[in-house]
Amino acid sequence: MKALCWMGVNDLAVTDVPEPRLLNDGDAIVRVTASAVCGSDLHLIDGYIPAMRRGDILGHEFIGEIVEVGPGVRERRVGDRVVVCSIISCGHCRYCREGRFSLCDNGNAQPAAFEDLYGYAGGGIFGYSHLVGGYAGSHAEYVRVPFVDVGSFPVPAGLDDDSAVYASDAVPTGWMAADFCDVRPGDVVAVWGAGGVGQMAAAAARLMGAERVVVIDRFPERLEQVHRHLGLDTLDYGEVDVVEALRDITGGRGPDACVEAVGMESHGFGAQYAYDRAKQLPRLAERAVALRGAILACGKGGVVSVVGVFGGFVDKFPMGAVVNKGLTLRSAQQHGQRYIPELLERMAAGEIPTAHLTTHPLPLSEGPRGYELFKHKKDGCVRAVLHPQAA
Repeated sequence: MKALCWMGVNDLAVTDVPEPRLLNDGDAIVRVTASAVCGSDLHLIDGYIPAMRRGDILGHEFIGEIVEVGPGVRERRVGDRVVVCSIISCGHCRYCREGRFSLCDNGNAQPAAFEDLYGYAGGGIFGYSHLVGGYAGSHAEYVRVPFVDVGSFPVPAGLDDDSAVYASDAVPTGWMAADFCDVRPGDVVAVWGAGGVGQMAAAAARLMGAERVVVIDRFPERLEQVHRHLGLDTLDYGEVDVVEALRDITGGRGPDACVEAVGMESHGFGAQYAYDRAKQLPRLAERAVALRGAILACGKGGVVSVVGVFGGFVDKFPMGAVVNKGLTLRSAQQHGQRYIPELLERMAAGEIPTAHLTTHPLPLSEGPRGYELFKHKKDGCVRAVLHPQAA
């Protein structure tokens, strides 16, 4: 079968690989019909996530049709059209029972390296290095799905692939980010990043009752999407001092909650950004421009919800602001299995728009081009979605 593989830093290729096979009783094989390119994938191709190996199949946000199931599968059938959570979780360990699926004790099939880095292993992730299980990703014609009864969800008939695919990762990650904020009526929520996750966090905050939601980015096509499709306010951090602008918006108190949906390669200006870039090149620290901004902007007693991907250390962390403003920091990889069923219903009802995110639908054969467009924000690309079954 054909698959989009990582061949080295900034080197991708569509190549022939063996078809997946069932390895465990709870496995299924899914014929992939759409697989989105996610911002966190860029950390892989840029070489910031360790334990990638030449030939690893990329992709973790996908939808498809089940074509084979193991003898232990009870909830899913051949022919089911399903969206699959990007996080691989067993469903029965302590953390899964508590709804904290990304902390699963059994989802990571190769836990040693993760344990060495962080002390404990969490769940696995499709196509995201041997640090989180070494699972083949979804930028392929077929993919093996472990624990399919736990991690896959039937898709309402009215949702097309390019809309429903985001229920795999972007929508539940954004919803969890807003859920972490404990939004109350009258709250002001600021979101750093107008990519898929940031837009979904902003939409979720509004649905949860926030009085005002402000999204921060610098790319006009993303900011325009926020205005047109979500009806929310934006700030261009290249044009304004974001902290001062948010103070003005909130009458001086700052946002009640801030969401960081950018991660380890956040962009900025000036000496601090140059310092961050210099530290990141030798992998000494990650760029935390957006995270610092969220902490400094957040009002007293507020919540900073961090769903952008970080893998190691950050420098110049404003811990004094956290302590002296009484902030709460909350973070996790998405607990998607907890949220996806409800979110699919909301998406089908039109409450959560996602179709606009797919600006560049492409066949799998154009996968490297899709990554080039997405990484460098060319041609107004907000999200590329690969279609492995397309000619």
